[in-house]
Amino acid sequence: MNNLLERAAAGDIRAIGRLISLVEAESSSSKDIMKTIYPKSGRAHVIGITGSPGAGKSTFVNRLIAQFLAEGKRVGVIAIDPSSPFTGGAILGDRLRMQDHALEEEVFIRSMGSRGNLGGVSRSTHEGALILDACGYDVVIVETVGVGQSEVDIVKIADTVCLILTPGMGDDVQIMKAGIMEIADIFVVNKADREGADKVAADVQVMLKMLGEREWVPPVVLVSSQKNTGVDQVKEVVNKHSAYLAESAEGRRRRWSQLEMEVEAILRGEISSIVEKEWKERRNDRLMEDLSARKCDPYTLSGEIIQKIIK
Repeated sequence: MNNLLERAAAGDIRAIGRLISLVEAESSSSKDIMKTIYPKSGRAHVIGITGSPGAGKSTFVNRLIAQFLAEGKRVGVIAIDPSSPFTGGAILGDRLRMQDHALEEEVFIRSMGSRGNLGGVSRSTHEGALILDACGYDVVIVETVGVGQSEVDIVKIADTVCLILTPGMGDDVQIMKAGIMEIADIFVVNKADREGADKVAADVQVMLKMLGEREWVPPVVLVSSQKNTGVDQVKEVVNKHSAYLAESAEGRRRRWSQLEMEVEAILRGEISSIVEKEWKERRNDRLMEDLSARKCDPYTLSGEIIQKIIK
């Protein structure tokens, strides 16, 4: 394991991929991996790319990678694909749209399944981003699965959140969803060469005014990923937002909030594992028959399990 960590820190792509795989699989060594790499993280700028399915997120990310490479930065990408509710597997199609940079030495692209998380990201997504951060990537891009207004968990791990909107897909209604509207630091109107792009941008501006005064006012940038226009502007705004977070009280509050959520997520995972183990040990056919016959109730049973764990 020490050899694997050393190789990853030196930039060995296979070693980095192996570390992420071990963490994603929740292997016995995953906690030790995270304990070792955590002190080395906290340097990368994590960018969340979210938006509705079909908004062109992957094509946009492909263009954005090139912009950061031009600045001499190393770029790590985690692309989240929807997991099958039956097999747990994922198609991992987003990676196919980023093949332009697949062989770049300064780029690492990893596809991960959502594992049924409604928020679009799983715990292993965050840990994968931390590994890339600790291994020297300057920018870590996390592209979420694309599930609409429920996809707000990206704010728990991203420093800057870009919400991708497109004309002609009902986005004038979608942007009114409070949760998804309030997490965005930058609004990107993609496919701006299509009719209606200006209207989407105008609708966003109206909604921003309705939210009231904010120290950082999210800019609205018109982009055509297909024609590669406007992406450079997004990169400049991302860099400005990074500088703003480094200097402002809002940036400090946001970092502390993310750390709190990180600890809470780990606690929930640990407690869930303990409860699940206790339930599996207690579960048997007779108990299930008693529950079915209403001779006992799940509330009392759950309370008994909790009491046993606490003791």
